[in-house]
Amino acid sequence: MAAGGAAGPAAVCGPERPGAGGLALLGLAPSAPSCPHGPALLFVKTGQGGGGGGRRFYACSACRDRKDCNFFQWEDEKVSETRLAAREEYNRNHQPPFTHRQNVERYKSFVLLPLSERRFCQECQQLLLPAEWEKHSNHQFLCDISTAQLKSPSQLLYPLENKKTNAQYLFTDRSCQFLLDLIIDLGFRRVLSVGTPRLHEMIQSKASQEEDFRVRSLLLDIDFRYSQFYTEDEFCHYNMFNHYFFGGEAACETCRKFLYQDKGERVIMVTDPPFGGLVEALASSFKKLMAMWKETEKEGHKNQEMPMFWIFPYFFESRILEFFPSFNMMDYQVDYDNHALYKHGKTGRRQSPVRIFTNLTPSMIVLPVEEGYRFCAVCQRYVSSGNQHCEICNSCTSKDGRRWKHCVLCKKCVKPSWFHCNNCNCCTLQNHACEKTDAGCFVCGKAGHKRSSCPSLSRTRTACQADEKQRQKTVKRVKMGICKRSAMKRAIFSRKKLKNNKKKKM
Repeated sequence: MAAGGAAGPAAVCGPERPGAGGLALLGLAPSAPSCPHGPALLFVKTGQGGGGGGRRFYACSACRDRKDCNFFQWEDEKVSETRLAAREEYNRNHQPPFTHRQNVERYKSFVLLPLSERRFCQECQQLLLPAEWEKHSNHQFLCDISTAQLKSPSQLLYPLENKKTNAQYLFTDRSCQFLLDLIIDLGFRRVLSVGTPRLHEMIQSKASQEEDFRVRSLLLDIDFRYSQFYTEDEFCHYNMFNHYFFGGEAACETCRKFLYQDKGERVIMVTDPPFGGLVEALASSFKKLMAMWKETEKEGHKNQEMPMFWIFPYFFESRILEFFPSFNMMDYQVDYDNHALYKHGKTGRRQSPVRIFTNLTPSMIVLPVEEGYRFCAVCQRYVSSGNQHCEICNSCTSKDGRRWKHCVLCKKCVKPSWFHCNNCNCCTLQNHACEKTDAGCFVCGKAGHKRSSCPSLSRTRTACQADEKQRQKTVKRVKMGICKRSAMKRAIFSRKKLKNNKKKKM
């Protein structure tokens, strides 16, 4: 996931499913407070089974880990003027050292330097002008930065690797070239690259080298470091989890102009978000970008969706289809340069689980036969060679490239390593722990709940806590009694000692 995106939602789409107790995402409130990553998101604590009713609070849209951004505020909390001023100051201090426009001017000065004076600070991840060398003298830096390196910033910059926020797993040349060839074959001439810096980079590079290359790209990414290499018409600092343009209305207008299909140049959005981000938050932002595209249409395409490639692991299929029912998952395996597991050519569970979800007609997506894909005449789409058509399901059912098997009892195809468990009444791994057993709760023996939520356990805990409080009070009283007796003994001893000293003097 060449992710540069961001992390959080934008617009209320219903709660993100938290499972058995946890947090539910409510979306972006109109008057939401902000942190360095833009407007915060509204959450609510849920009970067992996902029921709401808990206290609502705001948290950072981009970081789900408080270690990365510790912003937190209760929805009904009254924040003092002093604290608001301190928060604004904090947000200002945590913005990049240069604005986008300043970075563009710096780049213009940088490319005019002779090769021997072109330096890049690896610690600060910044292009350096000669006047700044002294300030970075104790840092490690690269020298003789070539024009080719400047045209490939994703290889010059260190990838960010926070899986939940901005994990930058960058496309391999194979995947990147396939996507670009597919985009061109489908007739698109503008690519809105949301968190796909390497695809944007390839398009920009080809546009500068080939006169007849007509594809254009606009990169939306939370990684502001790219502003050092691209103009304001080529890059927008953007949080894909709360649809926030850090550059304000000017950056939003840049995106809006790019989406306008001038002279019939068709637009497609390609996005590769962090896999640990909230699907609902991403879907909400993508719908806003689609709405922005619709606003630019003047030729009666109001009932159409903006063409889109959403690159995400196949096990998120149900969640994506929940928000985009028109989408289909393609079998093409997307792989990454800097990810240990997501590599093409591996088999079984070691292969890349990343796929392309799209609202385009599946038969239009031609996958390379030389890489092991074939066209299924019944399904009218390209599938992996191991994805065999099931006559009962009337579909090529495999999700991971292996040949799946049909279970008559489950009435669907399942993974080849799964077996039907009569106790669980579904197919699962052979050596699994059955969820449905006659034993019930380990504490009270009743069914319908687990040990952690047992009412008896709760009462026991309450009783134990009461006993513990009583024990602590008793210990405290004993300690106070011991202290008082010790003090009295010391006082009596001191008086006796004083009397003895007086007798000796007499």
